[in-house]
Amino acid sequence: DTSNIHSTPYRNLIIFIFTSFCSSKMKKIARSIVSSFAFGIFGVCLLLLNVGLIFADLIFTGKNVYIPLEYHCISLSIVLFFLMDILLQVFADGRQHYFSDLFNILDIAVIVITLLVDVIYIFFDLKFLSDIPRWTPVVQLLRLILLRTVHLAHQKRHLEKLIRRLVSQNKRRYIRDGFDLDLTYVTERIIAMSFPSSGRQSFYRNPIEEVVRFLDKKHPNHYRVYNLCSERAYDPKHFHNRVSRIMIDDHNVPTLHEMVVFSKEATEWMAQDPENIIVIHCKGGKGRTGTMACACLIASEIFLTAKESLCYFGERRTDKTKSTKFQGVEIPSQNRYVEYFSQVKHHYNWNLPPVRILFIKRFIIYSIRNENDLKVQIVMEKRVVFSGTSLKNCVVTHDTETDRVIIDVCNCPPLYNDVKVQFFSLLPKYYDSCPFSFWFHTSFIQDNRLYLPRNELDNPHKRNTWKIYPPEFAVEIIFEEK
Repeated sequence: DTSNIHSTPYRNLIIFIFTSFCSSKMKKIARSIVSSFAFGIFGVCLLLLNVGLIFADLIFTGKNVYIPLEYHCISLSIVLFFLMDILLQVFADGRQHYFSDLFNILDIAVIVITLLVDVIYIFFDLKFLSDIPRWTPVVQLLRLILLRTVHLAHQKRHLEKLIRRLVSQNKRRYIRDGFDLDLTYVTERIIAMSFPSSGRQSFYRNPIEEVVRFLDKKHPNHYRVYNLCSERAYDPKHFHNRVSRIMIDDHNVPTLHEMVVFSKEATEWMAQDPENIIVIHCKGGKGRTGTMACACLIASEIFLTAKESLCYFGERRTDKTKSTKFQGVEIPSQNRYVEYFSQVKHHYNWNLPPVRILFIKRFIIYSIRNENDLKVQIVMEKRVVFSGTSLKNCVVTHDTETDRVIIDVCNCPPLYNDVKVQFFSLLPKYYDSCPFSFWFHTSFIQDNRLYLPRNELDNPHKRNTWKIYPPEFAVEIIFEEK
């Protein structure tokens, strides 16, 4: 019945839905404006301009130099801009969230006082209150030293937040209770975050002091931090010496042994007290962090399979309200090692599999372009154990009929456990300063053969390399046992 649609309850419901939608849309627009990097830079530039105007005012005061009214109107306009900035932030974030930060309250006070001072200053130029000129230097110093200095410090803090958000892209951040950190609760007891930094790096990454304040406030005496970076560190005293370091190179994998030891240690720590948590980080809090976080999810039997844990970590780490870009574990070798760990947990009773020694007999590379000067390098236990080219240790042939490059390996050393293979050529270099590479563990090689299509090779898996690597691109490794 169409008459019911026009009745008061239905009409009110439609109006409520429409206004809610519009309000949500407007808040999203307001949030995108105030959180944009360009908006923050523009605000800092305006603030510096205003400081310059005040300095000029101080210099020319008492020198009988005419300062037009428009000069003070510019200063007033700048203050009104910052007032608009605050109103947009309050509208986008909500009053309760915005006013929970004491710095925001201080900034509002500074803006309001500055606005009043600027209005009074214009009255001075209009000869109003000219009978008390002794107030002029007081007002000038108040504007410059107290208000503008405080506001500039706040704008610097705000700009740092914008840069950190820009660097962290659409990783899920912890933005509440006065904190704004690149930090995600994967579960209630597993935290993933980017590197806690100091000095210049803290301008665009998590400041270590803020991370310490967060953990000491939210989880006092109940957290343990795992630093997975081989390339950077900090004083463990920041976190009360509850820091373990696992040396994993960027864009690479932990050894299977490291995954087992870490997962057992983390599980044991969490079992000691229901309030105990672990905090895992690498540089960006994504690849290496995700690999180890997924190992914990499997070890604690929150998920049984590697695929489930990887999907869950990606969902938790990605803030889809900002972008659909996936912020989970993307590097194929890291995904492969999560799968290895899943098999260790379920098929080997959380113990390392028996050591298996293999020798590489042949590489077959499918649909490779520009294969001239192809070089292969094998790394084991963080050192190069084999290096080969067409002139040394390898026989390279190009089968044009099947579009394959066959590399027969001579003098391959015995390989066991974790092995990395890198290929170098005239092709563009990406991560690890090589065109493509991959990790594998010898104990999981079946039928003495490993076939890796494009999406399972490190670097060619990325969409921006597909102009170089066609869909048929793949690497096959033939092993032998002696």
